[in-house]
Amino acid sequence: MHEFLTDLLSGVLGGYLYPFILEGMLLTIQLAVFSLFIALALGLLGATAKLSSNRIARLVAGTYTTLIRGVPDIVLMFIIFFGGQLLVNVIGDKLGLDYIEISEFTAGVTTIGFIFGAYMAETFRGAILAVPRGEIEAGYAYGMTSFQVFRRITFPACVRHAIPGFGNNWLVLAKTTALVSVIGLEDMVFRATQAGGSLRQPFTFLFVVAILYLVITAVSDGGLRWMEKRYSAGVRRA
Repeated sequence: MHEFLTDLLSGVLGGYLYPFILEGMLLTIQLAVFSLFIALALGLLGATAKLSSNRIARLVAGTYTTLIRGVPDIVLMFIIFFGGQLLVNVIGDKLGLDYIEISEFTAGVTTIGFIFGAYMAETFRGAILAVPRGEIEAGYAYGMTSFQVFRRITFPACVRHAIPGFGNNWLVLAKTTALVSVIGLEDMVFRATQAGGSLRQPFTFLFVVAILYLVITAVSDGGLRWMEKRYSAGVRRA
């Protein structure tokens, strides 16, 4: 049955499904995962800065989240891809370095991670504020250190509160990877557009891409449900 479906799809898509489009799908997943790592790091830093008593840290974090949420993603993609490359080479010239070329993959990962770091910062900030202060104070009353309070009380509770927002951000991030096709990265959208143009069947190939994105989001949704169940263990629901 599996071989029959593969042969059928390959015939309908003119042999472009494998490996042409599926390799692009693998690149899309890699792009999303690496971008997520950057977004998580920036999100934690941003949330910590926003909750800090340092006024400068709060100002920097607030400016970052405000600017990112106010500028369209595709505009940021072009700014970082072209402007970032120009800036890197200006610095490189002053240091006596040869021309440095930023790859489309690097620009895509940096841009998407930078964008969603702002959204993750708000998610983590809200999750940290949702942890009952009484639980933290009880940990200190039992003689726990600050690290033990964070590891045993704050972090598990924070993760539980952050999972819904984190899951939403991840699903949107995964779909945002389609933007990298505009800077020439050969993800599955780029390759599907090429194949659709070659066979004059753009709708067919883009419909296949839509299904592949649904597969990614469906698998992700299953993983997020497992995480929510794991971190909600022992929590009584109304």
